[in-house]
Amino acid sequence: MSIPDYETVILVTRNGMGDADLPLQQKLIQTYLKLLDENNILPAAICFYTDGVKLVVDGSPVLEQLKALETKGVRLILCSNCLNYFGLAEQVQVGIVGGMTDIIEAQRRAAKVISI
Repeated sequence: MSIPDYETVILVTRNGMGDADLPLQQKLIQTYLKLLDENNILPAAICFYTDGVKLVVDGSPVLEQLKALETKGVRLILCSNCLNYFGLAEQVQVGIVGGMTDIIEAQRRAAKVISI
């Protein structure tokens, strides 16, 4: 089993990946996360904010992939302000609810930050 690459952080700011229609965005993020897991390409953290927090709550199409990554040691950091803004704080299924300070700290420690 691989250990997370502590130099890499991924930022997720959408309820999917890319600028396409929502079903395609969600299909793309599902494939992306699945491939990270299957190939043991493990970032230190994945930070979810703005619409990205919708991927960590009840009904998300990527909960299985996120839980698998978390099990392998990937930190999933969720923006508490964003969850509260969307009324989703009680629906979180995976990850650690944090604040912008936690996201900034993850970015600061990273040699590489990938925004998807």
